[in-house]
Amino acid sequence: MKNKYRKYLMVFDQDKKWGFFINNLGRTVISPNQDYPSKDHPDDYVFEWSKGRVLDEFHLVLITKGEGVFESEQTGKKRISDGDVFLLFPRVWHRYKPSKKTGWTERWVGFSGEIANQFLANGFFTAEEPLLSKCNTESVLNHFNTLFKLFDEEPFGFQRLASGICVQLMAELYNIKQGGNNIEDLNSMISKAKSLMYKNIKQSIDLEKMATELGVSYSKFRIDFKTQTGVSPLQYYLLLKIEKSKELLLNSNKNQKEIAYELGFESDFYFNRLFKQKTGLTPGQFRNFQK
Repeated sequence: MKNKYRKYLMVFDQDKKWGFFINNLGRTVISPNQDYPSKDHPDDYVFEWSKGRVLDEFHLVLITKGEGVFESEQTGKKRISDGDVFLLFPRVWHRYKPSKKTGWTERWVGFSGEIANQFLANGFFTAEEPLLSKCNTESVLNHFNTLFKLFDEEPFGFQRLASGICVQLMAELYNIKQGGNNIEDLNSMISKAKSLMYKNIKQSIDLEKMATELGVSYSKFRIDFKTQTGVSPLQYYLLLKIEKSKELLLNSNKNQKEIAYELGFESDFYFNRLFKQKTGLTPGQFRNFQK
């Protein structure tokens, strides 16, 4: 890998209209005792440690070797080490630097746009908690490498392609944030649970017994399931039943009572109430509206 790669981009109106665009990206190897930051960045990006800096865009910085410090208006001073990511937010004062003893290797991407603002303003990432650990995974590094290749070659529509890759990168980091060190175990357990729910869609299911069979307490199962899906196991199971009932309403001549019975609902009344709660329509209204 070259010790330094940087690209600062011209952003045009059509890029901005897309809603998510890359302003700059790069990778740099900072050797021990090397001055930091270097002075060969554009004026909008260079800063002095004593003064810090405020940007008008988001930055994502990944450290893959070495250690140092990060400080922002919200966090105070934080130690940074190999595998850490820190996010810089628009109009938030910050500063960071590698240790003189170790230096560090950094990769970064700066981005802006209405979609970026919505994506990060919805609480997935916050200026109060901008640090993530153990992010130097193969997938994260591959996303960075794909971005570098795109901006080296600049094929037709490269900004739009890059915006999608950057969103994938942010999704990967959010998964790391939510799943921590247990992503593989979490994926395996939740996938098995979803499969069992689907196989048992036409009857009632004992979710506490399912958790025991998966080797965890129900409280942990519920927390992990909601972490990955955004809803509780029970709500997910009921939504599966509702989706299956939609299929039966549209592709069979079975009446509402027959469908409720087939899918294991405790009563026709409960099925009707739940269906309307989840869809805004009664089963009969849904069938007539779709025809």
